[in-house]
Amino acid sequence: MANYKAISATLETVARVLETSYEPSLLDDTPLQFLVYGSKDFEEPMTAGVSLFPYRIHANGAFRSPPSKRVTDEGVRHPPQLGLDVHFLLTAWGSRASLELAILGWAMRVLEDRGTLTASLLNGVSPGTFHGDETVEVVPADLPMEDMMRIWDGLPRDYQTSVPYTARVVRIESFVAPQPLTRVLEREFSVRVP
Repeated sequence: MANYKAISATLETVARVLETSYEPSLLDDTPLQFLVYGSKDFEEPMTAGVSLFPYRIHANGAFRSPPSKRVTDEGVRHPPQLGLDVHFLLTAWGSRASLELAILGWAMRVLEDRGTLTASLLNGVSPGTFHGDETVEVVPADLPMEDMMRIWDGLPRDYQTSVPYTARVVRIESFVAPQPLTRVLEREFSVRVP
């Protein structure tokens, strides 16, 4: 499964999918940037484009790989994977509100069309990070407006129209080496007399 670079690679891949899908003729030949933002990037944001700001990363509640499920036919036990959901804000930037809304509508449509990121896309940004059979699904998230405002209150910028998304399930493999299982050859029982 994916290694520790998976979170970064996932967001960079979303940015690259948007970038490669964009044709300037769609929006009056406006050149756009597509970047993953940290909180400091909001101090001097881009002139026109799309930013992806990861505001929450947590363990996926539905994805668990119990140790018993990670034993191969050869008798090797693999440590459990860490399944994560990466929540991010997709924010459109532009010189006027109508351009920002057009960028936002276009970007949302692209993500709806390309909602599943394959390993070949993900590894195009960070080679060798994902196994060939892995995918990450990018879906719109449900974030109450109050929570959205709290996020923006913590950023060094006034509110900018944004849409929450979730990249799920980003699976990260353990650093612990797989362990061969040893067979039980003999059982011992003892009785303790009070």
